[in-house]
Amino acid sequence: MPELHLLRTDHAPALLAFERENRAYFAASIPDRGEEYFTRFEERLHALLAEQAAGVGFFHVVTGADGELLGRVNLTEVADGGADLGYRIAERAAGRGLATWAVQELCTRAAEQYGLSVLRAATTLDNAASQAVLARTGFVVVGSTRLSGRPGLTYRRGL
Repeated sequence: MPELHLLRTDHAPALLAFERENRAYFAASIPDRGEEYFTRFEERLHALLAEQAAGVGFFHVVTGADGELLGRVNLTEVADGGADLGYRIAERAAGRGLATWAVQELCTRAAEQYGLSVLRAATTLDNAASQAVLARTGFVVVGSTRLSGRPGLTYRRGL
């Protein structure tokens, strides 16, 4: 059974390995993080933890039964009862419903633990898997956007 954990400092080695191992897989469907993300990983991690402590972001890792890191699901830009949702699942764990489970679990936490009433998300037009996850978890298309120059859709879900 998967578990969702709030990001902690001790997740750093597994999180960095997860991002490196899945970089090409992620870049095929979402904008790449860029080389600077990896060279400044520790600094970025501490910034995320500071955002979390301030309540303007909630960052989570998804782990499998043996504790291996299989994904991330995050809330950013937390303000005025809303937040932006983002997620990524390891290639080896894709296609098994893990993203749907993680997004649904975070929607529940967003309402019950973080006091949020609405979530926003976006995905590129060519990311059918992400679009399916958002639809299965109650998000509705509310507009269009561009993500790193690529056409996309924006979504919203009331909690």
